[in-house]
Amino acid sequence: MLRRRQLILFLIMLSTILTIGLVIANDILVFEVTSFLIGLTSVTPQMLIPLVADLAPPAGCGSAISIILSGNLLGILLARIFSGVVANFTSWRMVYCTSIGLQSIVLGGAYLLLPDYPAKTHDLSYLGIFRSMAKYAVTEPLVSQILLTTLAASACYTNWWVTLTFLLGGPPYDYSTVIIGLFGLVGMMGVIVVPFVGRLIDRLVPWWSAVVSTALLLVFQAVQTGAGGINVAAVVISCFGLDMFRQTQGLSLATLIFSVSETARSRLNALMSISMFLGQILGTSVGTDVFVGYGWRANAALFMAMYALQLTVLLLRGPHCPGNRWFGYGGGLEFWQKLPSKQPIAKDDPENSGGAHLAVVYSEKRDDEGKGGQELR
Repeated sequence: MLRRRQLILFLIMLSTILTIGLVIANDILVFEVTSFLIGLTSVTPQMLIPLVADLAPPAGCGSAISIILSGNLLGILLARIFSGVVANFTSWRMVYCTSIGLQSIVLGGAYLLLPDYPAKTHDLSYLGIFRSMAKYAVTEPLVSQILLTTLAASACYTNWWVTLTFLLGGPPYDYSTVIIGLFGLVGMMGVIVVPFVGRLIDRLVPWWSAVVSTALLLVFQAVQTGAGGINVAAVVISCFGLDMFRQTQGLSLATLIFSVSETARSRLNALMSISMFLGQILGTSVGTDVFVGYGWRANAALFMAMYALQLTVLLLRGPHCPGNRWFGYGGGLEFWQKLPSKQPIAKDDPENSGGAHLAVVYSEKRDDEGKGGQELR
């Protein structure tokens, strides 16, 4: 409904101002209320994803989204590392002072670099937007499939990072919080790799990249289930693989959900964000209870089963299944995307009969030696 440049700048500024309240807070209630308001305004990363999808050319949409998703996950991992180090050597208030400085830099960069973009929805009310989101969630098979997969995937990813602290902080490892925080660097390596394969992901049908990445997530979780509490090498391998292929999976699912409607990308992205955050709550609460009550292996096995659930949900519908089908493999199993043609042909418009118009047609021609070329007619 609103122009996104102005909205994003306003939210970053508001979040920065509210963070000052955390630095000076001396009452727990004030701290909690301020934290809630910051959570309400800290949605800029989620808003950037559909904006980038709108700005990027169709053939490079996956690559563009992969950069944004990598930045988002890198921010989460860096925050875990940096905040732990700062709090360990200074104080918790200094963590929020640093946050104010970083957000101020982001605000300045966004002001200089963020392009303006017109509002896309003028005929829907605010409540109408929520009604349309609910309609997409319950009537579009592809959207429902992606939301279920995202919820389970986010639960697995959050459980991994939360319970990793418990695992590495106890026997047989007994690592300090600083060393545990440095494991985020291993995860960062997995995240950094993904944008470099973005062009390959653009060529693949998104359903296939989602299925392959989910299957590999299951494999790396199996490594953790088998040896995570026995040998730290298993933890390092799992850390790298789970981060890399969770990023690839998220990119594939985002590309799929944005294909449902070009005019509703922000609403579809909001649905995906809701399922992601609900999954994070589920992974944190259930994962912690299972780890504390039954140990690391039971926890790892439970979330390995959740990866199997994601794979099952994805396999219910094929890569080219018609949009109104909840199950099936209609349309075949084609692996590679069909690239858009580079020979645009403007056809006559039947409604424009009697009016003059220019038709530009590029056609392939070959000379006697078989060399290719183009001619303009």
